[in-house]
Amino acid sequence: MLNKWVSSAESISHYMGRWVAWLTLAMMLLTCLVVLLRYGFGVGSIALQESVLYFHAMVFMLGAAYTFKDDEHVRVDVFYREFSETKKAWVNIIGGLFFLLPFTLYTAYLSLDYVSASWRVLETSSQPGGLPFVYLLKTLIPIMMVSLIVQGLADILKNIGIITSARTVKGQR
Repeated sequence: MLNKWVSSAESISHYMGRWVAWLTLAMMLLTCLVVLLRYGFGVGSIALQESVLYFHAMVFMLGAAYTFKDDEHVRVDVFYREFSETKKAWVNIIGGLFFLLPFTLYTAYLSLDYVSASWRVLETSSQPGGLPFVYLLKTLIPIMMVSLIVQGLADILKNIGIITSARTVKGQR
């Protein structure tokens, strides 16, 4: 049952990450268009410039769980890379329980009032000609936290499995 849950959580992160990868292409093409219009034709557009910002936010926030799942996040380690799989699993469990989950739960909690206030007024850009979807952009904050919580729980469970299977193998020798 737990393996199925971990597999499902990792599948969601994987497919979200694959989808987000396409957003980077769209962001790059949009950036090229902004530059071409501005310097080639002397035409500026606040909405296009803000669109690049929105794409960047989507890539970062929706891709965080995928990055965490593939262990590609920033890890400041001196000893970790030399640890055995069991020691790495312990570090991952402790880090998940005492750092990742408290941070994401607290940030999700704090973001609810911030995002709901934005939705109440359907917040728009403060720039003339900007995008009228700031409330949607802010909604990415709790979505990111929820996706990291789900992926963090999956990672903790996966690492518990590593420790228990290592103990089982050790006990069978």
